[in-house]
Amino acid sequence: MCATIMGATRVTARRGRRQLASGTTTKGQLIMTTQKINPSRIVIVDDHPVVRAGLRTLIDEEPPLSVCAEASNVRDAIEVTRREEPDLVLIDISLGDGNGIELIRRLKLQHPELKMLACSMHDESLFAERAINAGARGYVHKHQGTEQVLDAICQVLAGRIYLSEKMLDRVINSFGKKKEGGVASIGDLSNRELEVFCLIGQGLTPSKIAARLHLSVKTVETHREKIKRKLQFASGGELVRYAVQWQLEQAGQPGASPEPGEAMPGLVASA
Repeated sequence: MCATIMGATRVTARRGRRQLASGTTTKGQLIMTTQKINPSRIVIVDDHPVVRAGLRTLIDEEPPLSVCAEASNVRDAIEVTRREEPDLVLIDISLGDGNGIELIRRLKLQHPELKMLACSMHDESLFAERAINAGARGYVHKHQGTEQVLDAICQVLAGRIYLSEKMLDRVINSFGKKKEGGVASIGDLSNRELEVFCLIGQGLTPSKIAARLHLSVKTVETHREKIKRKLQFASGGELVRYAVQWQLEQAGQPGASPEPGEAMPGLVASA
């Protein structure tokens, strides 16, 4: 994130942001208009200090943009958003005391006009549409280049929706298509089930998941059974092994991607 941006990229980002702010196109008009406007104020919500620092450096290097606050969890994010009244909130999907999808939904209820952009390492095909449905205006992957992150911020500030070309193609190609019967997919999980599935993959027990999500253990077990049924696993052990492998892949670690229900040697888990 802290990598230096090439001069041409900076010029493009600055020019794009100025045009979005002023609606003008000539060089002279852009300079005059930029001098009269205040920078767009951005709040960064991410539970990793290094990532927040990198994003702050990247954003603050662009004159039309300014980071006004940071937060590492849902509670602080809600508070700083209320206090700072930013133009945009940049939100990670995984947070220490909750998840970004739920945070987006809560902020949308409290601040209907607030622009939000999800920025995460998680699979865009699984989380982008969920983030949009919750109230975000876009989704950018952390592994994308710095210029794409800046472009996503500028597009969302301009009132547009930002998705990668790959995700846009996926959305367009999905129109009119029906899912083949009997094919299991993580995408079939509800938002809560996906959240529980992710925590299972992190190695958390039902009691710890319940504490993290402020649910009863019985409710967590119910979600676990629904996940197992939807993904067509014969046992809880198979579910845990698959969830762990999936979580490792989301973190960028090597390993073959198994199909739901496929046995995975080397990982031992109880049902």
